[in-house]
Amino acid sequence: MGLDVAYVDPGPVGYSPVIHMAELAAQLLGGRLLKLPSHGANWPQKLSGLLPRRKGGDDCLLICPSPFGLGAFSTLPGWRKRYRHITAWVFDSFWTDHVSRWVKRAQPFDQLFVAESEDLSKWKELIKAPVEWLPWGADVFGMGSCSAERSVDVLRIGRQPDPWQDDETTEAACLARSLRFSGRPSSSENATENQRIVANTFATTKFSVSFTNALSPSIQTHPQRQYITARWTDALACGVTVAGVPPKCTSVDKLFWPGALLDLGTVELEAGLDLLKSAASTWTPARAELNHFRALERLDWRLRFETIAQHFGGQIPARLQSELVDLRARVAAWKTKTNDVAVTI
Repeated sequence: MGLDVAYVDPGPVGYSPVIHMAELAAQLLGGRLLKLPSHGANWPQKLSGLLPRRKGGDDCLLICPSPFGLGAFSTLPGWRKRYRHITAWVFDSFWTDHVSRWVKRAQPFDQLFVAESEDLSKWKELIKAPVEWLPWGADVFGMGSCSAERSVDVLRIGRQPDPWQDDETTEAACLARSLRFSGRPSSSENATENQRIVANTFATTKFSVSFTNALSPSIQTHPQRQYITARWTDALACGVTVAGVPPKCTSVDKLFWPGALLDLGTVELEAGLDLLKSAASTWTPARAELNHFRALERLDWRLRFETIAQHFGGQIPARLQSELVDLRARVAAWKTKTNDVAVTI
């Protein structure tokens, strides 16, 4: 029995965390990595998707940055006869109105995971297969950090509300408060290299600034639904506390911990930086350590892969199992050392 890990490639801009995760999933689950085109299926492929499926012996994990990618299942070579089990994992799952009528009619999936639990009820109306919540994560084990030496007090990452959008203005306001500021990190078109650049930047940072999409909207964000992205999980993986106004969603409530976030309560630059100045003055390396190990315990992609492997019904692949054992041993050792006492913020 074999496994294909297929991902729909939307291009590197903004989606490198998902592409890196897909590559990591193929490595740890022992699967073949397939990159599928973002333009989806042609008409012959769509018609084939409506024909009866004769299940084979292999499994497939289809990773979709958004619901647009679900139709890519019919571009998988020989999918109607090859696969015993097809699982889809949708990240921007809040775009439920972007599920095509053709996908809803074809119903090719045996299992579907969505990244935000608020979307479950709607997806269960659209898809006949079981639908479960499998949230965002990060490569905490591979790229995370609890470094005690951090030369940046405030890091800007990604989109921001208007008062925070200009890095020169923000840097000047930080300097007036003796805060060391860093603007947008550099980027790479290679997903894993891009993730490494971001992780190395986070490893030198105490606080990163990210606001809910409700307060920093763009053409790419949902106008009503709030949700987390890799800006939160990747930062926490590297010990960073995420400052701003957090999204109102289950992922924040159930995945994060006291000390993970610094809620500024406002988008106003001056008021927010006053709070950051106070927080930076009491920052200790224990805060970075707490965030890193809590992220290792709750957010690592390997925990998500374990859930997927269990749904496929076989044994956990040896490499994944080995890294899970190491991951859990690291968390256990940290808890023993600290007596699992949270940092006072």
